[in-house]
Amino acid sequence: MASQYPQGLAFPEALMREVRARFLGVEHDHHGRERLYFDNAGGSFRLKSAVERFAQVDAVPDNTERIHATAVELQGIQARGCEDLRTILNTRGGSIYASLTASGAMFDMVRAVAEHVPGTNMVTTVLEHPSAFDAMRLYAERLGRELRVAPSNPATGGVDVDAIVALVDENTSLLNVIHASNISGAKLDIEAVVRRARAIKPDLYILVDAVQHAPHGLIDLQKTPVDGINLAPYKFFGCRGSGLSWMSERAAALPHHKLAGKPAGYWDLGSAAPWQFAVLSDIVDYVCWLGGHFSAATERRAQFEAGITHIELHERALLATLLDGTAQVPGLRTMPGVKVFLDHPDLAKRDLILAMGFEHLDCAQAVVEYGKRGVTVYERVASSIYSKRMLESFGLEGAVRVSPLHCHTPAEMERFLRVTQEIAQAFAPA
Repeated sequence: MASQYPQGLAFPEALMREVRARFLGVEHDHHGRERLYFDNAGGSFRLKSAVERFAQVDAVPDNTERIHATAVELQGIQARGCEDLRTILNTRGGSIYASLTASGAMFDMVRAVAEHVPGTNMVTTVLEHPSAFDAMRLYAERLGRELRVAPSNPATGGVDVDAIVALVDENTSLLNVIHASNISGAKLDIEAVVRRARAIKPDLYILVDAVQHAPHGLIDLQKTPVDGINLAPYKFFGCRGSGLSWMSERAAALPHHKLAGKPAGYWDLGSAAPWQFAVLSDIVDYVCWLGGHFSAATERRAQFEAGITHIELHERALLATLLDGTAQVPGLRTMPGVKVFLDHPDLAKRDLILAMGFEHLDCAQAVVEYGKRGVTVYERVASSIYSKRMLESFGLEGAVRVSPLHCHTPAEMERFLRVTQEIAQAFAPA
């Protein structure tokens, strides 16, 4: 369905009001100051119900590893959350790994595969988050393996499938790829990457970082059967302090840190935190509620698919407004004094993240100017460990990253454009 709307499809106004009412801080910060928060790729708005559920479940003092009624109730919360992670990913079986952060989980998954799967090389891309790239580099160096890095494509803002699979051979022990760039928003064609890489090496282990992409579009492990994938609930309308990962049976069974008496595929260490699973279920409940406005489906994955698909369509409409403007204000593509980096005409290949800059203002100062006008965005600069490698691959020194969320409206995109126009005019040469 998403392909039917190349410029996206915004939510109806009545539904938009309902969506916004379910989130905290959409119009004002926690001090009550009015602002536009367009840094959802670094943080993210929270569902009111997720925050309430966190407090409710975390307040229960009981240990889950008991036989009394409250412990059994907590076990049920955890079991439902595990199934809801499988709902998001459209997978069955495998192992669920709950961690403090998605970054920590990625290091753990890379270590397990790298240390116990033979090979002479490991493959990744230049656009990986440091938690994936640095983990791959660390274990490649430690194990004496060649680290092969696929370059970015400045024309698309992503990484070409050909560039990735060209590095894979029968001696590749691990392929690690990001689902979507956290600078350009470009989505990698994971389905093609998996299919073509496994054609070269059928038993290749593949890990995917889905932290940025998960809140914006469908993930379907039936179409992309990988061995490990992670997400961060706090970027998916949930709470900080939680990373959730899924691993295939063969990946989960690789030697890893665990208590000796636990099953081979068990990865958790210590007592579970049931709130992590309760919050994830609340996130899925919300997306399914949204899907119910567009689909009569009763099966949970189908409801989730409908919801996340319409999140993607609404965000695509917001992106189109940012780029092309409205009858009242020009878009970033044509606004004097403004530059859009890594712009690709096919918005279906983009999540709602864009990189931009000003002709007469550096990106760090631009972020300050936005802040003065009640807009929160983020500077991507080469001095940052989170940006340097990616920016250099694109030939950029820096960029202003703009990342709204589906609870924003087209009118707020227009407001952002007016602020941008004001800044560009204020710093234009006399």
